[in-house]
Amino acid sequence: MNDRRAVVTGASSGIGAATVRALRADGWEVVAVARRVERLRELAAETGAAFLVCDVTRQEDVDALAAELASTGPVHALVNNAGGAKGVSSVEAADPEDWRWMFEVNVLGLQRVTAALLPLLRAGAAERGVADLVNVTSIAGHVPYAGGGGYNAAKAAAHAVTAVLRLELNGEPIRVVEIAPGMVRTEEFSLVRHRGDREKADAVYAGVAEPLVADDVAAVIADAMGKPRHVDLDLIVVKPVAQAAPHLLARGPLEVRTER
Repeated sequence: MNDRRAVVTGASSGIGAATVRALRADGWEVVAVARRVERLRELAAETGAAFLVCDVTRQEDVDALAAELASTGPVHALVNNAGGAKGVSSVEAADPEDWRWMFEVNVLGLQRVTAALLPLLRAGAAERGVADLVNVTSIAGHVPYAGGGGYNAAKAAAHAVTAVLRLELNGEPIRVVEIAPGMVRTEEFSLVRHRGDREKADAVYAGVAEPLVADDVAAVIADAMGKPRHVDLDLIVVKPVAQAAPHLLARGPLEVRTER
């Protein structure tokens, strides 16, 4: 076994799949975790990663994940990437079931997986001198915007949980890293948020000069995990140059102002 084993949740697409590729390219042994087995098989065939099927919103799945991982050795890094958004309604008009789903996957899923795998991360830290706990949140958890109420709340909770973990794990050789991406154009995020409406999903990115792509965020994650073991990048906010805030995007070419 390689002396570095990482577990990546939400690995069947987007940032998760890109992170599996980036870590494999850096020489990590990787276990890709997601619900969709066919996507995981394709990723494993492409990258050489191992995979385990798990729905992070189901405790029995997470327990089985932890047991299977424990049977094959320690874990040196966990990337909690599973998440998503549903809907763009106002708080007044929102469907509570959308909010329930967002909290289940973005907050409770993060808690379930972290709690289940911390013993394995501790074993990895004892073996290697450091372990990484990386939570992928969003700038939506730091700056609210109209129509984002449920997602803002869920990612703000994930941000808070990450900060609490940093306090609770102080004194242990476990780095707690938060990656907070801004606009990232992936194949599914906006499509899920807009309930499969391709026109609305594509309109989110219309005219934006070079939104981030999944590989950009994956590269940041891999870089943070590759730092010397005494270096902890607590919070990394990564946005495209065209984005000043969740609600403020430059649409059209980026050009130097000649007059002020």
